[in-house]
Amino acid sequence: MGANKKYNHEDVSQFVTEDLKSKIAEDKAELQRMDFGHNVTPLDNPLSIRTKRRNVARLLTELNKRNKA
Repeated sequence: MGANKKYNHEDVSQFVTEDLKSKIAEDKAELQRMDFGHNVTPLDNPLSIRTKRRNVARLLTELNKRNKA
């Protein structure tokens, strides 16, 4: 999925828990790189940072929901 692709509930719920954890770590690292890169040189699409941050939040919400169940 590209940086601008928003995860749907169906997309997130299809991940296995281990894949979900690895995707969270991967997306957090990419978000950090994007944020640092944007501070040095502006991105072509700064809204991609917002999209990535919200995708990480969606993944964390699904992981927390699974841990509570």
